[in-house]
Amino acid sequence: MPSIETHLLALSSRLLVKRALSGGSLDVERVRRSMNSRRLLPAFLPRGLRIETSREPHLKGEWHTPADIAPRRTILYLHGGAFVAGTPQAFRPLAGWIAARSRARLLALDYRLAPEHPFPAALDDAVAAVRALYALGVAPNALGIVGDSAGGALTLATMLALREAGDPLPAAAALISPLTDLAGTGESLRTNAATESLLSTRHSEKLARMYAGDHALEHPLVSPLYAELRGLPSLLIHASNSEILFDDARRLAEKARAAGIAVEFTVWDQQPHDFHAAVPLTPEARLAVKGVGAYFARRVG
Repeated sequence: MPSIETHLLALSSRLLVKRALSGGSLDVERVRRSMNSRRLLPAFLPRGLRIETSREPHLKGEWHTPADIAPRRTILYLHGGAFVAGTPQAFRPLAGWIAARSRARLLALDYRLAPEHPFPAALDDAVAAVRALYALGVAPNALGIVGDSAGGALTLATMLALREAGDPLPAAAALISPLTDLAGTGESLRTNAATESLLSTRHSEKLARMYAGDHALEHPLVSPLYAELRGLPSLLIHASNSEILFDDARRLAEKARAAGIAVEFTVWDQQPHDFHAAVPLTPEARLAVKGVGAYFARRVG
């Protein structure tokens, strides 16, 4: 049974975000304002966390440094927002708590957004960020990547692009409610339409096309569900059984396991899409982010 805090989160998500995504016409600026409205929630950040604007080339965004860190461990965080919205500032609580629970220095990347910058702009930014971290002395086995929602797709695409270019891969990746199929073939898009409190399918194809541009929605770097996954590092995947993207996560977990990848797939019951972003306001978000941190502590550094 979801907590009272989760019920309140779901209600606010329906009023602030789902309404903007399900209107008669798609207004990108309205979507951006609604998704960034999470900044209006109290930002209870970990005690001792230091947040600094990154000054490094190819690392535009914010550094999160907890009071207690494992010296070699670094995490690259790629935020959600359907590829058209979201900022590191709007996702500060999630980034900060992942950093603290992982005992890692974390960079929340401010990557370029569609429709002004369609694919592959965001991917180019993420790949350049990994290479910049390597150039700063971060070892591949000391680097993890985490992404939520669209950031999950970008996380996978980044590793695929690095693999194809012959670059070393990070040690592990965590995917939170990942979007993996912009072609929209998952059955949960229909079966969970009523229980989904954040996302709407009304303009999903238009949003996908804003990001993909002239590329096919099934392009493996746009929709990683269609990619050859062999050779990727360990994956942690979290999803809720009531969100419309549940089948994006479930099918990815199955395909990754079939490719010989070590996968930890956790299904959360009756939680909103990307509920981790509410940390520390709901007990479920606190527990889930603690699990993400424990995973990186085992796998990275």
